[in-house]
Amino acid sequence: MLSKRHAALCFSLATLLVGCASAGGGAWVELKGKRFAVEIADDDAERERGLMFRDTLAVDHGMLFVHDTEEPLSYWMKNTKIPLDILYFDHDRKLVSAQKGVPPCSGGDRCPPYASEGSALYVLELNAGQADALGVKAGDELTFGPEIVSKK
Repeated sequence: MLSKRHAALCFSLATLLVGCASAGGGAWVELKGKRFAVEIADDDAERERGLMFRDTLAVDHGMLFVHDTEEPLSYWMKNTKIPLDILYFDHDRKLVSAQKGVPPCSGGDRCPPYASEGSALYVLELNAGQADALGVKAGDELTFGPEIVSKK
């Protein structure tokens, strides 16, 4: 039987765990009928760090980069350890271009850039191979979950 102190401690821990599970989760996007849980990078520091130094990216997860203005964008894989698909979307959340199977790069500032083929406002990074598995093509629409505020 738990003492009142232990019961209170267990309740507090359970509440904390539920809060942690819901705080970081919840944001999602959908592309071609497939839903991906996403982390949001919507300021300069978050966009600069991106998925650097990560050893893995869970299946059906990604990172959504939200930029302040729509313009031609270029991403690189500096200090990124996992191959990625980099998908560029415009203000209407339509796919502008895709850089598929972009390899990791440990070359620091010598890592090559991967540019969009047009102006973009949003960038979705997924595990390499997802774009081909979905059969993405220019004009495909990215749907945002309710937690993501569109810049439209």
